[in-house]
Amino acid sequence: MDRHLEIPYERHDRVRRLIDAIRYCLESISLSFDGWNEPRIRGPGTYFAIVAGRSITDFADPMGDNRWPVDGSREVLADLDAFYEAAQPVALENDGAVVVSVDGVVQEQMVRFRDHPHEGDGYADWMGTRHMSALDTSLRDPVVATLTLSQETGRVTVFRDGEYDSIEHDDLASRWREG
Repeated sequence: MDRHLEIPYERHDRVRRLIDAIRYCLESISLSFDGWNEPRIRGPGTYFAIVAGRSITDFADPMGDNRWPVDGSREVLADLDAFYEAAQPVALENDGAVVVSVDGVVQEQMVRFRDHPHEGDGYADWMGTRHMSALDTSLRDPVVATLTLSQETGRVTVFRDGEYDSIEHDDLASRWREG
């Protein structure tokens, strides 16, 4: 395979805007929930995967009846308010990952990604199964990025190629809240 012919989606402007839009949506969902410090209370939690390939059937399975509400929001960047309105109940009521293609189209069927063996000790102490899966899934060739919202802490994390950038709930939007 000639690497010169590959499309660098991770540096593609529209894909970066797509990742940012999903991240900001997850941050907004986290900030809108005020029970993060309550014992035995679980907040909204979710998992997105942005993929560049034609199919994920080699490493994902349908997650039962869990569906993204495509009637309310089929494409992330088309209407960010509609995307947020669709994401909020999904984060509260559904398990599984939401799959988004690099063109921003959201797939209706939510999935469970199969384990991806990797070498190294890339898991942080705070990572639960959703985050470990997102880190592993980010290592797969057709996956550009994965994003999670922790249902235990409200932390928002972006995973790319086994690396991650994570922001704890109390630090979300801190530069806008200061002052």
